[in-house]
Amino acid sequence: MSMFSRRSFLQASGLTAAALTTPIGAPAIIRSAHAASGTVKLGCLFSSSGTMANIEGRLNHVVRMAADEINAKGGVNGRTIEVAVSDPASDWPLYAQVAKQMLDQDKAAALFGCWTSVSRKSVLPVVEQAGGLLFYPLHFEGDENSKNVVYVNSPPASSVLPAVDYLMGEEGVSAKRFFMLGSDYVWPRTINKQLKGYWKSKGIAETAWQEEYVPLGFSNFQTLVNQIRAFADKGGGKPIVVLTVVGSSIPDFLREFANQGIKATDVPVLGLDMVEADLEGLNTEPLVGHLNCWAYLQNAKAPANTAFLKQWADYVKAKNVPFKADVAIDPMISAYDAVHLWAMAAAKANSFDVPEVRKAFAGLSFDCPSGYKLAMTAENNYVSRGVFIGSVNEKQGFDILWQSKDAPKPVPFSPYS
Repeated sequence: MSMFSRRSFLQASGLTAAALTTPIGAPAIIRSAHAASGTVKLGCLFSSSGTMANIEGRLNHVVRMAADEINAKGGVNGRTIEVAVSDPASDWPLYAQVAKQMLDQDKAAALFGCWTSVSRKSVLPVVEQAGGLLFYPLHFEGDENSKNVVYVNSPPASSVLPAVDYLMGEEGVSAKRFFMLGSDYVWPRTINKQLKGYWKSKGIAETAWQEEYVPLGFSNFQTLVNQIRAFADKGGGKPIVVLTVVGSSIPDFLREFANQGIKATDVPVLGLDMVEADLEGLNTEPLVGHLNCWAYLQNAKAPANTAFLKQWADYVKAKNVPFKADVAIDPMISAYDAVHLWAMAAAKANSFDVPEVRKAFAGLSFDCPSGYKLAMTAENNYVSRGVFIGSVNEKQGFDILWQSKDAPKPVPFSPYS
């Protein structure tokens, strides 16, 4: 979004220096208000418009659902949680502006937000300067360790590398060649840089990979799929696609891949940001066998998952939420986990002050709907998560191909960067 159009958007939406957030679906993204006594404010930074809307918008509702669950049990430290929601409109600088207002004006005790790493990088200096706390629910490229961010999901050592190892091994497809296709921003470029370092450490020659990037929101993949076909036809070992496009580009890519008749048995796609919601509305029959990797898949077998899926379905119906009641994705679960981790830490600290809440993280654990027990330590603000590798099925979901035995200890900084 240009500076002019962004300014116009802010003016049209009523975003002012004294502003606070409106409920989801309200025409203005923010308005003036003050938290009532007896409440504690949490802020959401998830877009419900723009290229990220279909996946990010769900997380606003999940944070509210988790808050309602905690409030029904008496709240936190005698206070009721109030959730302020915004729409940064998939516009990275706007995330930072809204974050600043939530912290400075709204006095939010914690923020829950961002999907892309570029939006997180935009917000990072704001929360650090304000001494705030951001819970970030996406798996990401790592190589960051701020005391003001809780990294709820997995860095590459716990997610991407196990999936790539799976595909390179005999259990997978013995992959030898790699076509990297990503959206043009920090997460895809950093992930691919780490992968190239990893492949070099395995003695794989640079001629075994190709790297391409497209703008965010890119939709016409015909030429790029032709390039993938040409790459595959060169021979020299089994090729795979490592896909790091995000948002609306994911279903657009999958649609073109299927249209050109390329099957997973020919060239498997490992979609690192691909979730169940990206398959909505697609005929997944020709996509069967393509892969993803996350810390949660909807088909996880666990009592906590059964409970969460029912809770979400009931919430969608009760609140008239504009998303499917029978679809859950990893970042929804991570956002849900994050609210509970914050509440547990605040209760343990008997305080909402960020330094006290941060001190209380060490030793916290929570039964995630994934079936794994999340854990935090005093070492950093990374959270131990389990890992799943999923395979697209005919029902617009993912079958579980592999999952980790336990929740591996996070490795924040990659040795392959």
